[in-house]
Amino acid sequence: MQHKPVYVTEAERLEQEHAIQQILNMDVRPRSFHIVTYGCQMNAHDSEKLAGMLLEMGMTEADDRRNADLVLFNTCCVRDNAERRALGNVTWLKELKKEKPDLIIGVCGCMVQQPQMAQKILRQYRFIDLAFGTHNLYQLPSLLLNLLRRKTRVVSVSDEDTLIAEGLPVKRLNAHHAYITIMYGCDNYCSYCIVPYVRGHERSRRMSDILREAEDLVKNGVQEIMLLGQNVNSYGNGSENGETFPRLLRELDRMGVPRIRFMTSHPKDLSDELIEVMAAGSHICNHLHLPVQSGNDEILRLMNRRYTREDYLLKVQMLRDAVPGIGLTTDLIVSFPGETEAQFEDTCSLVREVGYDAAFTFIYSPREGTQAARMPGRIPEEESTRRIEKLIGEVEASTARVHESMIGKRELVLVEGLSKRDPNKVSGKGTRGITVTLDGTAADIGTIVPVTITSAAVNTLRGQRQER
Repeated sequence: MQHKPVYVTEAERLEQEHAIQQILNMDVRPRSFHIVTYGCQMNAHDSEKLAGMLLEMGMTEADDRRNADLVLFNTCCVRDNAERRALGNVTWLKELKKEKPDLIIGVCGCMVQQPQMAQKILRQYRFIDLAFGTHNLYQLPSLLLNLLRRKTRVVSVSDEDTLIAEGLPVKRLNAHHAYITIMYGCDNYCSYCIVPYVRGHERSRRMSDILREAEDLVKNGVQEIMLLGQNVNSYGNGSENGETFPRLLRELDRMGVPRIRFMTSHPKDLSDELIEVMAAGSHICNHLHLPVQSGNDEILRLMNRRYTREDYLLKVQMLRDAVPGIGLTTDLIVSFPGETEAQFEDTCSLVREVGYDAAFTFIYSPREGTQAARMPGRIPEEESTRRIEKLIGEVEASTARVHESMIGKRELVLVEGLSKRDPNKVSGKGTRGITVTLDGTAADIGTIVPVTITSAAVNTLRGQRQER
């Protein structure tokens, strides 16, 4: 059962509005901002909220960090290389700050939420002015006001991990595609994953708030909504009024949202009812991201995933029986502590058996504070590199087979922009989530175009426009 969410109070909301007004009244304040985002779609949507608040403070968005008065790094900590990339880019700004002493540099997000990390960052990177965690993102106006008034560094990392802040302004990155976060946090505690420690306990938004947000987006011309959560399948667990993820999907489908996607789904919570709703829905895309992580039962047990290979394959079959032509993507980890060659080969064989459209593949990255970080049997780097290269080859072969099978089929493509290689072509994603290129102009952007797939490339499909 999920934790009951705590909502930001009216007094706290008014405090942030008052801070925004005070910043607007300042003669000396940052006039432009640039946000650098690392990590998942949840982080991307958080950055949209940060941008919305900064715009309300009277700033304009700079296209380059060199041209900004405030640079904010919204960080990820799921893997070690994400942290290194973020901190490496922050260090790059040290020289820029020598040229622009008034430049404000801030770091926020998952990396900062880790215990003692904010203090460590400020101690090691003395040119950073502002640090705050995931739980107090909504407090950006008051934190920035404090910084501007006192001219001293500000750090704020809240331990309140059941909080939900409604009504934050959002600067959408795309006019035709939008994110809606339906729940926050995670209670699964996979042994390798830091997310529950930095995103907090699972808590779900009120369905009425989600439906209202979706309705406003559709009225403003949004063609596709992606529902976000660390585990969307557990949305509403323990809700007193019966709010569940299948019910939410039904309501959005009835509303007439042109296209609905969602991620991420935990296999253990993929219910028969959810599969039925996907099969019956008129607007739910025939694509599901279903992270498996490993194809070996013992590794899955050590990962605390709470399903077996057989469980997973059964759900894949149920999905394909109910939704013919559904596209499946996944996440895969190699070199988990103690993983043998035979166990790694089980993951490779699972890729061949399922036939994924695509997969995100990773070498296991130890995260301090997780159970797996204390496990023996670390795999040498050279061996990990060999395994990931072999796995990528298996995934690429699977993708090629899927793309080849799509030739001659009809797809509905939401055009996202002009092709980078040919100004006479446009590209976008079909309902299965695969990028399709076709003849078109800028006038097509934001429209859904029926096409027949004519050929396949490594990462994309090519299509020919059809009459509706």
